[in-house]
Amino acid sequence: MDHRNKSRKLGTGWVALPLAALALGGCTSLVAPLLKPKLSAEITALPAGDWKLDPAHAALVFRINHLGYSDLIGRFESFDVSLTGDASDPASARADAVIDMTSLDIANDSFAQELMGPKFFDTARYPQAVFRTLSVTPGENGGAEVNGELTLHGQTRPVTLDVQFNGTAFDAIRGAQVAGFSASTVIDRTDFGVSAFSGLVTDEVRIEIEAEFLKQ
Repeated sequence: MDHRNKSRKLGTGWVALPLAALALGGCTSLVAPLLKPKLSAEITALPAGDWKLDPAHAALVFRINHLGYSDLIGRFESFDVSLTGDASDPASARADAVIDMTSLDIANDSFAQELMGPKFFDTARYPQAVFRTLSVTPGENGGAEVNGELTLHGQTRPVTLDVQFNGTAFDAIRGAQVAGFSASTVIDRTDFGVSAFSGLVTDEVRIEIEAEFLKQ
């Protein structure tokens, strides 16, 4: 058999598998074993190269305490991350992110507009925030510290992300190798010039990120 024809048939098979499984509809017990990926949490299982964010499976959330009563929780609906690396040299991995600050969602449209106004994020002047990796310090069990620079509200400051590699596998539904990560950090909003009501509303902001990437 011609190698190219064989490759095409194999590729068609991978597409046909999830389609056939989905056609089973409500037969979850039959579909699940076919579609559930076999994740490996070993960092050495992560293929080297470039990865693209899957925006349908990503979240960027922040929490800030409101007067001690509760945490205000918000998210940015639009952001992009490029990732490149080689598991044999984790310290060389790099991730760069761009966040659309106008995509803020706090389940309260009028308050979101206030937060995007000149007293807070001032998105008219600063519509984007950018994170750039400077170095990576690998840890244990798929963990790492990612040291970088965050540019927010026109100010650039050092930020360290605590990152956890959750696993990688071939995903039959998406037809691609997928890798999942979780990350978190805490910043002081006044470091970036966002100081409205400082001392009344806490300055500490916790940022949490969940992200899945597709191998390119």
